This record gives sequence, structure tokens and C-alpha cells, in this order.
Amino acid sequence: MRIRSVVTASLSVLLLAIGVPARAAAPPAEFGSDYDDPRTPAPAVAVPHTRHCEVQIVNNQFRDFDPYRSTYTPLADCQGPWSKVVLRMHGAVQGVQYDRLGHLTIGGVGVFRTSTPEPSTDGIEWNVEKDVTSYIPLLRTTQPVVMELGNVVDGTYTGVLDIRVTLDFYTTDRRTPAARTADEVLPLQDQTREDADLRGTATLPRNTTRVLGEVYVTGSGGGCEEFWDTSAPAATGYSCPDGSPYREVDVSIDGKLAGIALPYPYIYTGGWSNPYEWRPSPAPRAFDIKPLTYDLTPFAGLLTDGKPHEFRIHVDGVPAGQSGWFTVPNLHVWTDAHRTQTTGALTSYTVGPLAKTDDVTGAPNAAGSVNTTAARNLTISGYVDTSAGRIRTTVRRALTNVSKHTWDAGESHDALDADWRDTATTISNGRVERTDLGYGKHGVLTFLPNATIPGGYDVVTDLKIYDTIRTPRLTTTETYDGRASWIYGVPRDQRHATGTQTVHFRATGHGCFDHTLTAVNGVYTKDFYRC
Repeated sequence: MRIRSVVTASLSVLLLAIGVPARAAAPPAEFGSDYDDPRTPAPAVAVPHTRHCEVQIVNNQFRDFDPYRSTYTPLADCQGPWSKVVLRMHGAVQGVQYDRLGHLTIGGVGVFRTSTPEPSTDGIEWNVEKDVTSYIPLLRTTQPVVMELGNVVDGTYTGVLDIRVTLDFYTTDRRTPAARTADEVLPLQDQTREDADLRGTATLPRNTTRVLGEVYVTGSGGGCEEFWDTSAPAATGYSCPDGSPYREVDVSIDGKLAGIALPYPYIYTGGWSNPYEWRPSPAPRAFDIKPLTYDLTPFAGLLTDGKPHEFRIHVDGVPAGQSGWFTVPNLHVWTDAHRTQTTGALTSYTVGPLAKTDDVTGAPNAAGSVNTTAARNLTISGYVDTSAGRIRTTVRRALTNVSKHTWDAGESHDALDADWRDTATTISNGRVERTDLGYGKHGVLTFLPNATIPGGYDVVTDLKIYDTIRTPRLTTTETYDGRASWIYGVPRDQRHATGTQTVHFRATGHGCFDHTLTAVNGVYTKDFYRC
């Protein structure tokens, strides 16, 4: 494994230097019984050149909805300190299967969420990497491990999900210091769900100085909430009548709104009515579902009384009584090593109302549209008195969403042009941290009767996606541009599916990474590095 990674890295360097495709293959005329193993254009997680050790935490074939349980135990000869920890998942599946959603917890804390590719008849394998260094506080001691990956295996759906997950721990040396992380990572206790909301409690250390919240959140498992960004009011007659397409994920502490964020518009590998759109490369983030993050430090001074405090995760925009949102919150907490008790207060609190307009047209069995413009802002300040003095923190969050969704009678032509922007700024004793997130979906789905096959329909999807993350040190952009078609309503071997997709990842900041993959009918024809 180590030799292979060195060879792969050397090849990447060579390709970057000469700027030529790593592979060119003659594609088939249409999808066959097999396609290339799924890949994404993002780089591997950067790791130091120190000794590393591997701990396997999952090794299971998922056939049903029973969770897999094991125990993580730190290796006796690899106790730390560690400079980095990387989670690596290897998956394999063969036959016929839907895309499935999985989630992994360690010590009750969510650390990884993923979805799976839909397999070919002959079978596929895929790999996912994630930097989980921020969870080091959990990994110093033995912890229970639970992985959920609900699956159905029967006479029709034959794909068994064979999953192996390891944690790779990288040690330190004179040039590679120990990672700097929070002192504790906590799940919420006493969790209960109310429709699309989750409520729980947390008792923070009495010497808390800083608090970051994270929420793994997806619209899934609740009918149309998986496709929330194309929702429309019921009066339009649209097939997903979940009201306005705007969604927002809010965090409240003891009933007071403390953080706002926009959920990412995930597309899984059967999404947009076209599984061939995502073979072999998935949409951005489909294999590594990232948590939303919230800086809750202005509230830190109010949470150090040793009492449990209520945290509520609310998905704004979901119709009353509608479920279908998966939310797993965690808290990353920093403490004062020289003081047993810190105190503080909120000093200013401004949370603007949601400014949203929905311009709606349409009626059942007629063409329709939903044009949405939305914005919201938050500014909260507070302080904590610590052994190093008073720490003043101001958090600002700005959300915007512009969406245009149109369809014709019968929804045979369904188009979406949508953009989201979520900007978070934290100012703490003069230090400024800023993260600017931008997402977009621009595409058309057509569903028309086939000219020669009774009961058959031609399904065609054209879609462009972008996912941009900007910080002061690094900017990354992942894009997807694809077109796929297949015949619905016929046996699988008569679908005559075709598809062309190009995925691209570019990172700039300290150096440059630029990688493009192009596939035609399931076969990669371009694998190109440049910078």
C-alpha cells in the first residue's frame, strides 16, 4: 500500500510536469455490462512523510438495514501524538443496486457520511479519503464504532455493499508537529426528532473558551425532500409539492438562534432521473458529504455553568409534518488549561429576518415555474474571560439563494438554474477567518415518448454543477459537466444508454493542483493534470 501510494504520487508529478493525459481509451458506442471504477478529480489527502499505522474499524458486507458495530482501540505502538489522521474507505459492489446512504460514528460522534455508486453488472470498486484530524480527541481512547449503510438485497436488487474502513495515523517528528485540534469533541445527548428538527443537550466543560458546531445534514429518505431544490407549491401541480425550494439549517442554543447555514444541494448517483449521468464519476461531494460548520464562540461564556444546555437543529423551509432530513450535530470545544472556570456574555445580537420572494406560476397539467430570491444575515458578538485575558469574538454569516425552476405541461421538460452563496466571517481579538462557499446547478431534464418503442421514454439529462470554497489560504473549485440519455420502460439490456461527462478540480493557494477527467459511455478517455 505504501509503495503504491509513492508510485501514484510520482506519476502525478510527472503528469503535472509534462501536461499530457494519463490514459486514453476507446469508448464503447453505449454503456455495456461494465464501466470504469468511479473516481473523482480531487487530490488525495496530503500526508506527512512520517511513520504511520493503520487501524481497521469497519469490514462488512451490507445486505440489510442492520448497523455494523465494532470497537476502535488505539494501537499500543502508535499512541500518538499524531500529526494527521486519514479515514480511508474501500467499497465494492456488483449486480443491480440503488445508491445508498451511509454514516459512521465513533464514540457517538458523526465523523463521516457518504453515498454509494450504482454498480454495473460486472462490478465496480471505489475509494474515498477524508482528513479526520479534527477528531483526534476522540481517538486517544477506546471507542465504540457504528456504521449504518441501509441496503436491500433480494431477487431484483442483488448488489451487496462490501465496505472496509481504516484510520491511518501519522506520527510526528522534529519537522512535523502534533496537530492542533479542539480539546474535546462532543455529540448531543438525549436526542429527539420532531419532523425535520433534531433536539439534544450538551454539558460543556466549565473552562470552555471556544465552541465550533458541525452538522452532517442531507435531505434524504423523505420523498421529495431529497430533491428540495426543485420543490414547488402544491397549487402548481408539480410532482414534488414541498413548497418553496429554499432551505436553511439553523442552530439554536437554549431557544436563541445561534447560527445559520445553507445546505449543499447533493445529487446522489441515481439523481436527476438518470443513473448514467454519474457513471463513472459522481457529482461533487456525493462520496464525501461534508458537515455544515458554525462558530458558536460568542455563546461560549454562557455555557460554562456546568449545566446541560439545549441545542436544536432546525431545517427552515420544510413543510409542517414533513420529515426526510438527516441531521447529526457535533461540538468541538477548546478549554483553558490554566483555569477551571471561564465566564463571559453576549455583547451584541443581530439576526435579520429571512428576506424571500417566490414568484410562482402554473396549475395542474399545465406549465409552471418558481423563481426564488432569498437572503439572510446574522451578526453576533460575545466575550470569554480566560487566563490569557478577555477574548472577544464576532461572527457574521450572510446567505443568498437565487433559483429559477421551470417546467412544461407533463414535466417532459424540466429546467433548473440555481445558485447559492454562504459566507462566514469570524473576528477574534483582531484575527479574521473567512470562508466563502458558492454552489450552483444549471440543467435540463427531458422525458419524452420514444418514437419507436411503445411504452418507452427517452430520458435525457444535461447538467452543469460547480462547488467553490474560498478561504484566505486556499481556493478550490470542483465542476461537473455532463449529458446522458437512456430509454425508460424497457429491459435493462435495451436501454441503449449513452453519456459523456467531464469533471474538474482546481486548487490554488500554496501551490496549484488542476485535474480533469472525461468519460464517454462509462470509460475514461481523458485524465489530465496541468498547472
